[in-house]
Amino acid sequence: MKALILAGGLGTRLQEVVPDRPKTMAKVKGKPFLEYLVGQLHSQGFEELVLCVGHLAEHIEAYFGDGSRWGVRIQYAVENTPLGTAGAIRNASHLVEGAFLVLNGDTYLEADFRQLLAAHRRCRAADPDLLGTIATLRVEDAAAFGTLEFDGQNRILRFREKVTAQAGRINGGVYVLEPAFLDLIPPGQPVSIERDTFPLLLERGYNLYAYAVEGFFVDIGTPEGYRRFQRYVEEKEL
Repeated sequence: MKALILAGGLGTRLQEVVPDRPKTMAKVKGKPFLEYLVGQLHSQGFEELVLCVGHLAEHIEAYFGDGSRWGVRIQYAVENTPLGTAGAIRNASHLVEGAFLVLNGDTYLEADFRQLLAAHRRCRAADPDLLGTIATLRVEDAAAFGTLEFDGQNRILRFREKVTAQAGRINGGVYVLEPAFLDLIPPGQPVSIERDTFPLLLERGYNLYAYAVEGFFVDIGTPEGYRRFQRYVEEKEL
């Protein structure tokens, strides 16, 4: 199975501390953040990676090359203009076959992606309308993320926008998606997977499932999130 990493964001919220490179290349203990994601995937047996790049893509390609240094094979899907999270996935459609894993390039989720994949396959076997499984986690303050509502079988019912501070289960930025998911994304257009494609999928009668994880989660797109990940790396000695 191929794993896509969405690494094409502009990183405007982080520019005050990382002004000269893509946010995915922000250094943490001497290594770019993206290298931690590549290492995490490799350690779990994912060796075929696609980096969806755009803003300052040359920094990423020059550093990672073909991926052989990390024991993986890396291909690149380059955006000429910003396409958003879903648009970036659609732009890489020619590089994937069958179901595929997706990671947001600016978040880190401590989870076993193989178990996520196994859960997706079990649900898919029982539900042919399933097009994706989302890793979710509970946070005490979901105001910055928005929350998911799902039924007793973990089938997602709706996505709630960012609300006032309260606990809830949020999107962890890691997905397993079926090839038919790509048909819901118009090519060459900026589209958000969170705001556009996931809700459209539910409207059209397809299903998404939530898979609960409990590990560390951080969005490094803000200075505080960046510092949190730095502390995490120091504590874990990664």
